Amino acid sequence: MYIYLVQTDHTLRLRPGRIEDAYDVGRIIFEAFSAIAEKHGFPPDFPSVDVGRDVASSFLSDSRFYSVVADDTTTTTTTISGGEESVIVGSNFLDLRSRIVAGVGPLTIDPKYQNKGTGRQLMNNVIERAQNNNFSSLRLLQASYHNRSLALYASLGFEAREPISNMQGKPIRQIIPGRSVRVANESDVESCNTICKAVHGHTRNGELQDSVKHGSAKVVLHDGKITGYTTGLAYFNHSVGLTNDDLKALISSATDGNDSYGGPGILIPTRNTALFRWCLDNGLRLVQQLILMTIGMYNEPAGSYMPSILY
Repeated sequence: MYIYLVQTDHTLRLRPGRIEDAYDVGRIIFEAFSAIAEKHGFPPDFPSVDVGRDVASSFLSDSRFYSVVADDTTTTTTTISGGEESVIVGSNFLDLRSRIVAGVGPLTIDPKYQNKGTGRQLMNNVIERAQNNNFSSLRLLQASYHNRSLALYASLGFEAREPISNMQGKPIRQIIPGRSVRVANESDVESCNTICKAVHGHTRNGELQDSVKHGSAKVVLHDGKITGYTTGLAYFNHSVGLTNDDLKALISSATDGNDSYGGPGILIPTRNTALFRWCLDNGLRLVQQLILMTIGMYNEPAGSYMPSILY
């Protein structure tokens, strides 16, 4: 399905993303995040074009992610075969791995096409997609220094729920009394889902299953019982625990040999003062502040957690 949007100096077409878009979409992901971060004096979320393209390829090749691309149909490029193609100017994604909550992003617009309403159209598209698929909630994390995106999301109906601290540094190596951590396996999934539902009111089973298959998931045990889990200590992973000690044990379980947490770092709810202070006391630095924003269902967490960059 194609949606055409006529603007003052160009005509945009919204269409589903394709794997062959990854080269251009990944470049825009890198350039868009780099431009706004550098403008405000922050490090970019995606440190290179290759990282942006890896993320784009991963999402575009997975049928459980909905993707939408914006083309400028008034500007074309000549292909190797001699034909012409419109120029990609932006994209957005929707994580559909949960049946209840859909995670939005990354939303990115080519810096040359920003401030023309393209971002709003791409957001409206994924919001409509989630609603048509009966998701109870949409969620995203917004960089708090980016005033324009905060205003956009609020105007579209998102509510600010939680300040989140992006933290990075040399992995903490600390033994948490009474806690042990091991790699998760398929037989742990039910227990992990039970904990996530107790804390959040819903599970994140799709992400958990993926991380178990990839070998990045871990569980923490107390008195022989699973009391928390992580899908990985990185930007696109989440963690849940019944207590802060469960999360401390998971954070302290970073694989030997790593000199930092994955990507831009781990995400700590700032209101969890005890956990936030523990991270600071153990050498982690605050990289930036983010805001967890939601539309629809939201339950105040009834335990300890660390979101992913999607939610």
